[in-house]
This record gives sequence, C-alpha cells and structure tokens, in this order.
Amino acid sequence: MQRLALFFGCLLGSALALPSPALRGTKASGRIIGGTNADIADYPWQVSFQEFGLHNCGGSIISASWVLTAAHCVEGVALSWMSFRVGSSIRESGGSVLQASSGFMHAQYDSGTTDYDVAVVQVSGSLLGTNAQAVSLPSDGYDPAAGLAVTVTGWGRTRTDGFGASTLQKVDISISDRSYCQSFFSRKVTDRMVCAGQAGKSVCNGDSGGPLVSGNMQVGIVSWGKSTCEAAPAVYANVGNLRSWIRSAAGV
Repeated sequence: MQRLALFFGCLLGSALALPSPALRGTKASGRIIGGTNADIADYPWQVSFQEFGLHNCGGSIISASWVLTAAHCVEGVALSWMSFRVGSSIRESGGSVLQASSGFMHAQYDSGTTDYDVAVVQVSGSLLGTNAQAVSLPSDGYDPAAGLAVTVTGWGRTRTDGFGASTLQKVDISISDRSYCQSFFSRKVTDRMVCAGQAGKSVCNGDSGGPLVSGNMQVGIVSWGKSTCEAAPAVYANVGNLRSWIRSAAGV
C-alpha cells in the first residue's frame, strides 16, 4: 500500500540542501530558461503556489479542490502560509486566490535524493473557473518515452542568477533518455523521475512543482536539476510512476 504523510498547520522539516538543488523559488524569481510568454488560457491547469502571497513554486489543478505539486515545495511550509493563484498569466495578480486547507506529501520523499518528490494540497473552495481547468493525468505506470514532445510552464528564473518577467513562460522540449540524463548528475535518476530538456532550454528556481505536459496530459512535476540551470536537462517527478499514490491521496 502507498504511504501518505498528512500535513496540517505544522512545519514539515528543513529546506532542501544543495548540491543539485531542487528548483524551489525565491520571491524575486522570473521565468523559464529559453522560454517565451504563455497565455494561461492555453495552460489553464497552471497555478502559482504562493507563500504569504508571493510566488515560490508552481503546481497544477487536478480537480476542483486539489493541486498537484512537488514535495520539496511543501516541506517546511505551514498550511496557513500557502495559497494558490489560478486563472492568471501574471503570477501575483489577476485570477483567483484560494487558501490551502489540507494536504499530503509522499511518506517516502527524501530531501537528500529528491526521490518521491510529490505532494497534493487541498484548497477551500473551487479551483475551477475562467482559464482554470484540471489537467489530465496518465494511467498507472505510464513512462514517457525518450523523444516525446513535451512542454513545461512556470514563472522560474530566466537564468541562474537572473531576474525575469512576471508573465507565465513556456518552453517546448522533449523527454531525454534516462541514462543520457544520468550522465549529467551524481544524484541517481530513479524510476520515480523522468528527464526532459537540454542545455539552454530547461527550468530554474521558481519552476518547482509545475507541470510538464504532453498535450493536456501531465507526465512530470518540476523537481531538480543542475545548480547552473542553463547547463543541462532537468529532472521531473514521474507522474505515471506515482499515479496510484496521487489517487490514494487525493481521490483523483
């Protein structure tokens, strides 16, 4: 049986340590590496995961009341600090904002290896509305093949040490072979992970927790990468591998 770790108002441990950091944001994070402006109408599942009203991670709508994100985005964060902006291309204005009410992170999440980097958060009210719709999820065990065309969206930095626009960004990339991806990293790329992107087209701090999609189906959750964001593909939590856990946690 898949294990659940329930979190309420308590803090959930310490922040993730370097090297090869997860891509959690800073309050001044900007946009994706090599990306272009995106319209939320084209990616209506994208949410801005905010702490104290400021963007810090991404997430995706998976039902009227549940958001899918990365475990490292909720680690060390009280529920009372969390809110989600939906239906807006601008990360800190427009759309609607809903407060977190409960949630689960995977009980096997390991901040040292970033394995099982998945969490779901429930909100008070409905996430659905104008330019706010649920993404499709793959079947249990689905593993995207190398070469599959995918798109990642978010508000992460434009470069490792840079600033960026507040408008949603997207970059079209493809799934990388797991063994090729492993050659860039000392940290193990496990079956709970999938790689995508290339040097110059990837994700950076502030993109964590956001969706990697093939069409309207989410295949990955932005998880971790090189400390220099421009240098390599990035690693995503493998949604197909973790699908049964998502269902057991959120009923979706």
